[in-house]
Amino acid sequence: MKTAIVNKIIPFSNVDGPGNRTAIFFQGCSFACLYCHNPETIHLCRHCGECVEQCPVNALSMKNGKVVWDDEICCECDTCIKVCPHLSSPKTKLMKVADIVEYIKPHVAFIEGITVSGGECMLQADFLLELFKEMKKMGLTCLIDSNGTVDFRKHTSLLDISDGVMLDVKAFDNDFHRQICKYDNLSVKQNLDYLQSIHKLLEVRTVLLPNQDEQNEATVNYVSKCLKEGITYKLLRFRPYGVRFEGVEYFGKESVSEEYAEKFKNIVLKNGHNDIIIV
Repeated sequence: MKTAIVNKIIPFSNVDGPGNRTAIFFQGCSFACLYCHNPETIHLCRHCGECVEQCPVNALSMKNGKVVWDDEICCECDTCIKVCPHLSSPKTKLMKVADIVEYIKPHVAFIEGITVSGGECMLQADFLLELFKEMKKMGLTCLIDSNGTVDFRKHTSLLDISDGVMLDVKAFDNDFHRQICKYDNLSVKQNLDYLQSIHKLLEVRTVLLPNQDEQNEATVNYVSKCLKEGITYKLLRFRPYGVRFEGVEYFGKESVSEEYAEKFKNIVLKNGHNDIIIV
């Protein structure tokens, strides 16, 4: 049976797709965004041991050269995440599909479905296919939250069983995209077109970055001109809370204001797309 490394599971979430959902965050990402709000999901643990001695409740230990996490002792202070030099976390679990099924069973009556996220959940596409099949047996909807690096055209079976994809479009300009994400955006644009063509694109999200008027406008223009009606476009206001140190150094400590976001909402409306939300 397939396994995947899971960073965390939020049993009840109303911000990871429509309705009350269980959000599953997988470890590992193809991007390394400067403004990532969960940078501890980017890399796998290197077992360097930096976090072990700094755990205030001794929930971490080194065994056979690997960091071991005791979730029963852990007080969830996140000290280990804050001191990790590798954008990772020792607080992960290697899980089977059956493990996730057992986790969800007690509250299945209280959720509409699951959303898989990360990191980048599509790096575990084969696992997701197996997971979604089990979720469908439980009567749950299945959504994919993706940065668009993995070619969805190669995963038609997964898309057939999924209920939609929420796609990040971080920047239109490829050079700027490489600068802030350490990866180009060619596959993101291809996925944007493809997912729309097969009616699997549920929403697109763009983070409005401070002091980046030209880049923000180019991205918002590009997305809003190509989006079909019925697909939600979310403009996310940059906030420095939880962002990695390099991101705060690059973008500053000020959050993007609602007034600033309204300027770009108006661009979307002028381009004829009305399904827009500022977050």
